[in-house]
Amino acid sequence: MSFEFPLPDVGEGLTEADIVAWKVAAGDTVTVNQILVEIETAKSLVELPSPQAGTIDALLVDEGQTIEVGTPIIRFSGGESGAEAGSDGASETGGSGSDSGGPAEATSTEDADGGATLVGYGARTTSSKRRPRKGAPVPSPSAASAESASAPAESAPGASSVSTEATSPSPAASTGQPGPADPAAVPAGAAKPLAKPPVRKLAKDLGVDLSQVVATGPHGDVTRDDVRGAADQVSAPTSGATATSAASASERGEDEERIPFKGVTKMMAKAMVDSAFTMPHVTEFLDVDVTETMAMVRRLKSTKFLGEDVKVSPLLIVAKAVAWAVGRNPRINACLDGDEIVVKKYVNLGIAAATPRGLIVPNIKNAHSMGLGELAQGIQDLTALARSGKTPPADQAGGTITITNVGVFGVDAGTPIINPGEAAILAFGQVRKKPWVVDDEIVPREITTLSVSADHRVVDGEIISRFLADVGRGLEDPTLMLA
Repeated sequence: MSFEFPLPDVGEGLTEADIVAWKVAAGDTVTVNQILVEIETAKSLVELPSPQAGTIDALLVDEGQTIEVGTPIIRFSGGESGAEAGSDGASETGGSGSDSGGPAEATSTEDADGGATLVGYGARTTSSKRRPRKGAPVPSPSAASAESASAPAESAPGASSVSTEATSPSPAASTGQPGPADPAAVPAGAAKPLAKPPVRKLAKDLGVDLSQVVATGPHGDVTRDDVRGAADQVSAPTSGATATSAASASERGEDEERIPFKGVTKMMAKAMVDSAFTMPHVTEFLDVDVTETMAMVRRLKSTKFLGEDVKVSPLLIVAKAVAWAVGRNPRINACLDGDEIVVKKYVNLGIAAATPRGLIVPNIKNAHSMGLGELAQGIQDLTALARSGKTPPADQAGGTITITNVGVFGVDAGTPIINPGEAAILAFGQVRKKPWVVDDEIVPREITTLSVSADHRVVDGEIISRFLADVGRGLEDPTLMLA
């Protein structure tokens, strides 16, 4: 018997994922918890373990595909699903589910091959039959009994039973006359069309009426491809314009690159749009003499005081200065929640990280209570995990204030967009040697530009200015942060 493993919801309510790389192939024998595939969600890369031991019969989706949660991705062979095992057990004892008035209870957590199945995975032990839609004819008990006696047992999780009207021959078929088209291949009529929530959202975004879409899904449901196809038909230009546009697109093809807009990039784009058009941003700038900070960084590097393997950079001192300045100006560490401003007494310090998969903002939890060495290790671990693409969603949630280090790209300043759920973000610019006035004399000093964008609904100009000035003071004279 075979068992199909559907794409699970890996957390955070995500509805789809991309297949990045298969770790197994058809014919391989796997054990419980052996990694099957690496997927990419809108937040991170995730490795999916095998829910059971067995042999891989087939990989049902290709690398690079975007699929919805619940879609079967791999099929095991040689094993027996929980539902089938329960059915066999009931037969051996001389009873059936219908005789006892309910489904047979599973008595073992192992499959037919003796392999354990992970909790939350494996075949379902309860019926997956959908409830009839309003207005749909309800089969009689005798018809239902006849159907259950003749229909084969279903082994794939999530599979729904076919109604008696779909399985029984139609009057047209018995008389030899042409009958109606397959219900799964015709537009939905009076009944509400079947479609998953992501598909309904796509249809709404594209302005497609689901009741007019030809459904090609396995159970008569409308798929994403159905919606896109309907949208293409509605927006299709005339034949002459099509030929012209196709020719021009062909001519430009070699000079253009099309990058899929999905995953982390799409998630971050949505967050930035939500932030930019929800929060009234105000940005202030400050040039700071960071000569003493840079001298401190060089001393910590040369002495390896914080540890042999600890990386010390100017960002470390900036992070410490931000946490220190938040303590002096707690209102900057807040967010708007309905009719209330929530001032947080802890600092979960976000560090914007540019990764091959796009921009993410993981945060260091409770950065306000960390010493310099602990904070340095936290930044180092956070950066390494972000570059590997495996930052878990929990590390990207709950931030209170963010730093973006634009200086590493040779940029002096910017007007950063606030991370949703926060009230401020600080941009740290490149450190340059510039002429600076010290004791009425012009001397070369190491200078950087700080810029802070803040949500003007939550904080006013005074709070923003005081916070930025305190960060600057801490970087000009790091000994102040010892007080």
